[in-house]
Amino acid sequence: MEHALGTVERPLRVAIIGAGPAGFYAAEALLKQPTLTVSIDIFNHFPYPYGLVRDGVAPDHQSIKAVTRVYDKLLQDPRVRYFGNVTFGADVTRDEILRLYDQVVYAVGAQSDRHMDIPGEDLDGSFPATIFVGWYNGHPDYADLDFDLSGERAVVVGVGNVAVDVARILVRDPDELAATDISDVALERLRHSQIREVVILGRRGPAQAAFTSQELKEFGELKGVNVVIDPADLELDPDSQEALAIDKVAARNMELLRGYAARTDHSRPRTLRIRFLVSPVELIDDHVGSVKAVRIERNRLEKNRQGKLLSRGIGEYEVLPATLVLRSVGYRSVPLKGVPFDQTTYTIMNIGGRVVDPHDTEPLPGEYVVGWAKRGPNGIIGTNKPDAVATVQAMLADAPTLLGVSAESRDPARVDALLRAKGIDYVSFEDWQVLDRHETEQGTKAGRPRVKVTSVAEMLKVIRGKKAT
Repeated sequence: MEHALGTVERPLRVAIIGAGPAGFYAAEALLKQPTLTVSIDIFNHFPYPYGLVRDGVAPDHQSIKAVTRVYDKLLQDPRVRYFGNVTFGADVTRDEILRLYDQVVYAVGAQSDRHMDIPGEDLDGSFPATIFVGWYNGHPDYADLDFDLSGERAVVVGVGNVAVDVARILVRDPDELAATDISDVALERLRHSQIREVVILGRRGPAQAAFTSQELKEFGELKGVNVVIDPADLELDPDSQEALAIDKVAARNMELLRGYAARTDHSRPRTLRIRFLVSPVELIDDHVGSVKAVRIERNRLEKNRQGKLLSRGIGEYEVLPATLVLRSVGYRSVPLKGVPFDQTTYTIMNIGGRVVDPHDTEPLPGEYVVGWAKRGPNGIIGTNKPDAVATVQAMLADAPTLLGVSAESRDPARVDALLRAKGIDYVSFEDWQVLDRHETEQGTKAGRPRVKVTSVAEMLKVIRGKKAT
């Protein structure tokens, strides 16, 4: 007699691709099902878990990073295994995963950035904010980059939380950053930074800004930093004024912005300037391939047919000298080999978390998606929790209809055997604990939360050269 999936006799075998918040919340939702017997394997590209909590959250936001304690408890659950340093699409293929698991959940986030599509965007000194964030967080792909901070002004394009983070890091006192887990390379470069002004550009008005009030409030608490806003930039059109009445965050933001605009003492050594209703239209070349200025255009707000307020240029221009430009104008997922992908929304093709066939939009049995790869880059870390729960509900509803993999294929030992046969030096949770302990021990010596190892090769040396105690 064939037992149902999710029973003691036939545990539901689930693979989660990605070890960021969305993946962990999917695992948590599965583990909390009282009548479900489940076995979960989490695969991750890097040896360490946590995704953007490690690589994206600003180093001076340690309280946010505390969520990793919840993820650690999940990794300690005997029903969960961790396979770090394994790249989906290269080390393991979609077909191989589908042969070994009843269900697979893609939780790969939005790893790439959107472009401004303006002349000069590819000049030296122009970068996506994601790369700068990765650099100061010690992301292995970006840790060895060298940002030129010798100019006096940087421009940050965008008014979301990532834009706010990079602007704050650029003007923050390096002695304060020295008490965080910022990368050693970034800390040293920031100590010698000559940047004295950071200008944040928002294409729409202050009522449409995407940053949170808490992030905005932090600006006023920065040591040695002027926060400067032209009061004229805070004048609202009737539609924006109406929006404040129903949007508490926007109303609180306006209160904070008006407080900054009313300040008259600008005697501090560094300045953070916020401008609204302006868009960059060109990055100007210094004739040797680097940015020397940003040409910006003044905007006004107009409603489209759907009633959304959009920015429109009015033909008034200004040139703003700057040697560093960081764009934070949106993020997007990148395709996974063999997985249906929507090139217009930059998400994995899905309906309600079920991955669908690109030809007839019928659900593909056993394939699901969570997080930014499902819905696009919006929300905060906690937004991924209800999102993951919704996908898991679809998984549970589908389980009785799935044939499931064979008894031989569902043997967990087959995963280890496959990776070993391919020569993949995969990292277990216990291995990660060795690296984690090493980083925190080095941090304790330096009076910091941790000192990150920023090279995969060095991570593996630490893991293989030390034993967990």
